[in-house]
Amino acid sequence: MKAAVIGLGVEGKKALNSLLKYGWEVYATDLNVNINLDNLPISLSSVDISPQNDKISFVKDNLSIDLGFNNQEKIDSCDAVVLSPSIWGSKIAEHYKNSGKLLCDVKTKHRDIFTIGVTGTNGKTTTVSMIKEILENAGKNVLVGGNAGGGFEGYYDLILEADKQDYDFLLVEVCDMTVGFCNHCFDFDLIALTNMGNDHMNVHGSMEGYKNSLKEFFADKIIFINNNQEYKEEFRELSRLAIEYSKTDYDLDLFGKFNKLNAGLSEAITNFISENTFEIDEKIIKNTLENFKPVEGRLEVLKLNDCEIYIGKSDNSDAIKAILEEVDFAAVFIGTPRHNENHRLDILNEVVNANPEAIILFPGLEDTLDQAKFRLHALDYQGRIEIANNLDEIIGFVAEFSHNPSILIGGNGQENIIKIQDRLKEICDSFNHKENRLLFED
Repeated sequence: MKAAVIGLGVEGKKALNSLLKYGWEVYATDLNVNINLDNLPISLSSVDISPQNDKISFVKDNLSIDLGFNNQEKIDSCDAVVLSPSIWGSKIAEHYKNSGKLLCDVKTKHRDIFTIGVTGTNGKTTTVSMIKEILENAGKNVLVGGNAGGGFEGYYDLILEADKQDYDFLLVEVCDMTVGFCNHCFDFDLIALTNMGNDHMNVHGSMEGYKNSLKEFFADKIIFINNNQEYKEEFRELSRLAIEYSKTDYDLDLFGKFNKLNAGLSEAITNFISENTFEIDEKIIKNTLENFKPVEGRLEVLKLNDCEIYIGKSDNSDAIKAILEEVDFAAVFIGTPRHNENHRLDILNEVVNANPEAIILFPGLEDTLDQAKFRLHALDYQGRIEIANNLDEIIGFVAEFSHNPSILIGGNGQENIIKIQDRLKEICDSFNHKENRLLFED
């Protein structure tokens, strides 16, 4: 079969790779001739891109790509159309929504699976992973994925995989920017909201805009909301059923009150399933949550010398504030956001309010170090400001501050933060070797 992928953003590229993996022939297109094609089985390295060259085409094996234009004839010849969620509100998306040619309408086996969506600003990946482990420990076959920004293989990978095997449950991490897209592609039996925070305001415009998109998503559905959630009465009024949750009482092997809430949400959902779908032994829920380990890239605590190193993605001001409210840090390392995400620089407002001895900036999603430094100066931060341009420099600063009680490494750039985590774990694991101690004992 042949599919057309329209839009080569993060989700579009993930969809392209998934289609090729499942044996599809793919035609892909993006109006941006300078789109980044990293992580695709095709390279721009042999192509001369210049301002005059505003249309480029590639062909390799079962993949053809047009940049700078759409070939409508090629799109129409395909068996299915894949739209990047980023263009869901566009005219071309409106054209295809009711055409029956969208991949989610061509391959529909995923709609027959009991489907749980988890959305919100923070805690989605951890909550999805907790629910998955509980259901698997109860003997169920679970397909999990969704939001490529959360580290999964994208929404379309779920649709393609569901067509190949039988699953008891489908767990979808729903990015708060893609609720309309996901509402069309999946038939949700339950929807969970972790929280609403100050993120993706370049898309939502305001918290009111974010709230309104969630209201459309929640309409006539069974939803789970925090008992302290703002707007919960509005959400309750339009839902079929609204179930409130709070922090779990279980003793978790995770840091933070926010993880107590993630676990409380997971507990509420699996209790609901146990009461309405199939019985889950309470001991399975309890044991799973109490033994749950941090998801890669999410906050965990490493110990080095006498220092506790808190490290994990915390890419908006609400996420970083929740951490800073529980621990005093001598130094805070912050990965910087993309150029168009000024609202994510609000992280620095919270860090300055905590007043650590030093703030170390490193390139996170993009090198916006100058913008971050400007924000710190505007906030009249009086402490020490340092720049770490690469992993080795970051490790050097960790070494310097590793004799303090605690330091925090967070902010933006999940891939970079995982690299830092991995390097620090290697150092911690081999710390008994003299040659590895020297750096941190000087």
